[in-house]
Amino acid sequence: MDFYQELELVIKANTSIIYVITNEEERLEYIIRQFVLKDISQAIHTWDFIEGYGDILSAEKIALRNPLQALKTIESFSDSYNALFLLKDFDRFFNDNSIARKLQNLSRKISERNQTIIIVSSQPNLSLASAEFMTSLYLGLPNKYEISLEITRLLRYSSTSNDCEVLIDLLSNACQGLSIIQIRSIAAKFLVQYQVLDELAIDFFVEEKQKKIKETGKLELYSNNLRLDDIGGLHLLKEWLSKRLTAFSSASVRYGLPYPKGLLLIGIQGTGKSMTAKATATFLGIPLLRLDIGRLFAGVVGESESNLRQAISIVEASAPCVLWIDEIDKAFTKNTGVGDGGTTSRVLATLLTWLSEKECPVFIVATANHVENLPSEIVRKGRFDEIFFINLPNLLERQQIFEVHLTKLRPKTWHRYNTTYLAKCSVLFSGAEIKQVIIEAMYLSFMENRELNSEDILNEINHTVPLAFTDQVNINKLQTWASLGKARLA
Repeated sequence: MDFYQELELVIKANTSIIYVITNEEERLEYIIRQFVLKDISQAIHTWDFIEGYGDILSAEKIALRNPLQALKTIESFSDSYNALFLLKDFDRFFNDNSIARKLQNLSRKISERNQTIIIVSSQPNLSLASAEFMTSLYLGLPNKYEISLEITRLLRYSSTSNDCEVLIDLLSNACQGLSIIQIRSIAAKFLVQYQVLDELAIDFFVEEKQKKIKETGKLELYSNNLRLDDIGGLHLLKEWLSKRLTAFSSASVRYGLPYPKGLLLIGIQGTGKSMTAKATATFLGIPLLRLDIGRLFAGVVGESESNLRQAISIVEASAPCVLWIDEIDKAFTKNTGVGDGGTTSRVLATLLTWLSEKECPVFIVATANHVENLPSEIVRKGRFDEIFFINLPNLLERQQIFEVHLTKLRPKTWHRYNTTYLAKCSVLFSGAEIKQVIIEAMYLSFMENRELNSEDILNEINHTVPLAFTDQVNINKLQTWASLGKARLA
């Protein structure tokens, strides 16, 4: 059920007070006015602390800077007066006992009238007492249909002759995850430079969207062209992903397939977990969003959970997409919540609930270096479709990794290098370490003004101590964990 349907239901059910959580006051007001215009014949009056009720009497502003008077004004109307009262940021006054009491009294009184109070706020500030007599609704970011309507309007406004459905669809896709105000702001910025909205605007909107999402401080929209073929090895993981190539298509939905939940990738650093997350988005042909869990946490009570809800809202509005949660083991452990007042536990609970119950086309790729301390709630079946253990590459995989990197760095001469011998000499090296020894060898050959050769790479291998030598304890734990059937080999 979308927001419009929920709003219609609670208003027609004669709900006294509705508490709407949104950052888009203007959009909410537009939705309310459209609803009133089409479905019910009620007057609409808006109040805020600065302007008061500017629309009740033209000669004066009623209840200016007086929230208690704002409620008394509602009470003063006759029982036969049909109206909706939109109170902006009224939750800021909930701590005032007289206002809290007046609200509760008024909720009982107007329940017998055809009147509804709608309190709009950007934060879920309802107390347990207030929740008893208020109905809470959440207005998320606009869906693709709402965005397409706005894009259509903007195309007409820009007087473009190319307002075809394909352009509208492409621009709507580019704008998913943005608010209506942000879309208008980006469109205005583009029109100032180019005067007409056309195909050039698509890349411009994507770039601006990257900036807007990054400004939240919690998410980042990645642009990458990394392919699965750019990663050596991981054959079983690639095969598993290939079965889900069209998992977000309309054909799979018609077939009855649920959207895939995603993957948890475990392994030591440098084995290609982050690269796999990036390549998965390219393979599926959908955007990649990275969630920085560390930035979710804040000092104010309730703010961390609110940050996560905001991030989830952006992710869902951007769907279909891949959500990359890097090093989830650093944020959540078996001792989660100890010493922080339970904040981490609440954030984890919110995240796990969403992972289990989400029905939107969001594919999760979470990575972890240490799994023995992860809470069992994360690794149990149902959170992710599959857990893959990415081990250190074997001989054949190391050879493929050498070939992948040399093909990129030496596209014309890569076949001249003895990758078979280099792979034999690089036992316990991770993919990242293999790439680095090639780069270090290139620095030496460049300094000596000559072409890179296999011996240069071999010398770097002999002078490098792989992480596996110092992290053997964790490797053993990961391998044991995988051998018990808790994860599939990648």
